[in-house]
Amino acid sequence: MSKIRTVGVCGAGLMGNGIAQTAASAGFDVVLMEVADAPLQRGLASIAKSLDKFVEKGKLPQNERDAIVGRIKGTTAIADLKHCDLVIEAIVENPEAKKSLFKQLDELLAPHAIICTNTSSFCVIELAATTKRPNRVAGLHFFNPVPIMKLVEVVRTIATTQDTIDELYAFAKTLGKEPILAQDTPGFVVNRLLIPYLLYAIRCYEGGLASKEDIDKGMKLGCGYPMGPLELLDFVGLDTTYYIAQIMFEEFKDPMMAAPPLLKRMVLAGRHGRKSGKGFYDYE
Repeated sequence: MSKIRTVGVCGAGLMGNGIAQTAASAGFDVVLMEVADAPLQRGLASIAKSLDKFVEKGKLPQNERDAIVGRIKGTTAIADLKHCDLVIEAIVENPEAKKSLFKQLDELLAPHAIICTNTSSFCVIELAATTKRPNRVAGLHFFNPVPIMKLVEVVRTIATTQDTIDELYAFAKTLGKEPILAQDTPGFVVNRLLIPYLLYAIRCYEGGLASKEDIDKGMKLGCGYPMGPLELLDFVGLDTTYYIAQIMFEEFKDPMMAAPPLLKRMVLAGRHGRKSGKGFYDYE
C-alpha cells in the first residue's frame, strides 16, 4: 500500500500534465507547478481536454471527470509543493535546470518525501547528489501518452534504498501502471533497446534499402508492431531521439548508438516530426 497521499509534478508540458492527470485520476491530490502562468494554463487545458475525450467515449462519468480536475491545483510557486509526499520532475531536459530544482525541492520538502525525475536519459545519481536525501531519490519514467501507456520504469541509483523503491512500486500500481526496475544507466531498459533499433532504421532508409513506407510496413506486418520505426520516430520527436542518442553514445561509445548523419541534418532543418509538422512524413 502506497504511503503517498499528495503528489507534486514540476512541469506542465506533455509528460508533466499527463502524470498529473494520471495521479489525480487515481485519487491523489496533485500540485502541478510551472515557471509561468501561460504554460501552466496550457497544461491544465490539456488535462481538461484529455478527460473530456474519455467522457465523450463513455469511459469516464462527467462527475468523476470534474472530481479529477478538482484534485489538481496549479501553481507557479515552488513553495506550494511543501507538503507533497512525492514530487516528480518533468521539466526540460537541461541538467543544470534539473539540478537547481532538485536542490530547491530538497530544502523545501519534509524528510520523508521522495523526489523523482521523469527523465528518459539523464543520470539520476547526478541529480540525487545535489540533495541531502540521495536515498529518497529515484527515476520514475513514464511513457507517452501517460494516461494510456501502462509501463513505468522505476530507476534505482546506487544510493536509492529498498524502502524508496517499494513505495514507488506501490505508487505505480495504485496508478494502474506496471512498474519495472531499471538501473541508473542512460536509456534505462526501453530506450536502451529502442534507440539503436530506431537509429538503424534511419541507416537502412539513408542507405537506400527500401522506401520509408516499405520499411514501416515491413516492421508492422512482419513483426506485428503498431507503428513502423520511421513513423515512431516522428511520433517521439526526431530532436528528442537525437538528444537521447547523443547521451547514450557518450556513455557507452557504442557505434549502434551514434546518430546517423541524416538524423542530425533533419533536426538542424527543424524537421522534428509530428510536433513540427514534418519529419520523415508530412503532417502539414
